Amino acid sequence: MATIALTGLLNPETYFPSVLLLLLAAVPLVTSNSYVLHFLILILFYAVLSEAWNILAGFTGQFSLGHAAFFGIGAYTSTLLFIHYGTSPWLGMLIAGVFSVACSLIIGSLCFRLRGPFFSMITIAFAEALRLLTLNWAGLTGGAVGLLVPLMGDSAVNFQFLSRQPYYYVLMGILLALLLTTYVIRNSQTGLYFMATREDENAARSLGVNIFRYKLLALAISVFFTAVAGTFYAQYILFLHPDSVMSLNFSIEIALPAIIGGMGTIWGPIVGSVMLTPVSELIRSILGGSYAGVYLIIHGSILILVVIYFPNGVTYRLTKHYQAFLRTLPGGREQEHAGN
Repeated sequence: MATIALTGLLNPETYFPSVLLLLLAAVPLVTSNSYVLHFLILILFYAVLSEAWNILAGFTGQFSLGHAAFFGIGAYTSTLLFIHYGTSPWLGMLIAGVFSVACSLIIGSLCFRLRGPFFSMITIAFAEALRLLTLNWAGLTGGAVGLLVPLMGDSAVNFQFLSRQPYYYVLMGILLALLLTTYVIRNSQTGLYFMATREDENAARSLGVNIFRYKLLALAISVFFTAVAGTFYAQYILFLHPDSVMSLNFSIEIALPAIIGGMGTIWGPIVGSVMLTPVSELIRSILGGSYAGVYLIIHGSILILVVIYFPNGVTYRLTKHYQAFLRTLPGGREQEHAGN
C-alpha cells in the first residue's frame, strides 16, 4: 500500500499540479501589491463562475444564457440578510446557495421535460425579468441607485477584510472545492450519465438513465457554486447594481471562458479565464469608461478564432503538449513505461 502511495506521489500528473497550487497559494506571501492581487482574484473569480457553468453546459449540454440571474440571487440574498437581519455573510452564502438552487429547480422542472432551446430561452427571460424587478423594487434592493454593503471594518466574521490577501485565499478555496466536485463528477457514474445526456438523450434514456433527474442535479450543483460566487462578489466589491450582476453581458462573460478553454473538461474554464481576463482588464484600463462594449467585441473575435482553429477549445490542443511536458519531468518516463 505504501509503495502504491509513493508511486502516485512520484507521478508528474500528481506532483506538478500540486507544485503549481503551492505556488499560487504563496503569491500573497511574496507580494502585497494590491493591483496584482486584484488581478489574480479576477482570474480566479471568472474561473469559478465558468467552471460552475461548465458542469451544466459542458457535461450535460444544457446551455444557460441567464446564469447571471443565479449569481445575482446569491449576491442580493446574502446582502439583504446581512443588512436587515445581521446574518453573517458566511451563513448567508449557504442560504443564498440553497435559495438559488430552489429557484433553478423550478425553472428546470418546467423546461427539462421539453426538447429544443427552451431552457436557454427561459434562462435569458428569467434573468432579464429578475433584473427589471430588482431595478424597480427600490425599497428593498436600492433599485437603479444600487445597494451598498455596510462597512464593518476588518472583520472575518462579517467576511470583510482591509487587505486583499484573505479574499484571495477564500476564492482559491471556493475554486478548489469546485474543482474537486468537478473531478469527482467527471470520474463517477453520475458524470457518465451527464455526458450520455449531452451526447444522445434518446440513447441514454433507452439505457435507463433518468435524463430529467440528472439534468436537475447538474443544474443544482452549477447554480449553488454560482450563488456562492455571488456572495463573494458582494463582500469583495461591497456594492451591487442589477445591471452589473444580472445583465445578459455578464451571463456571456460567465460562459465564454469555458467555451474558449474547452467545455466538458476540468481545466478548460480556468485556461479560458487566464486568456480572457487579462484582455478585459487591459482594455478597461486603457479605455476607462469610454467604449464600454469594446471588450465584448474583442471577446467575440477571440471566440471566432477559437471556433475556427480550436473547435473543441484550447485545452484539447494544450493537453497534448502538457502530457509531453510531463514526460520530461522526473518520474514521467517511468509512469509511461508502467502504463505500457
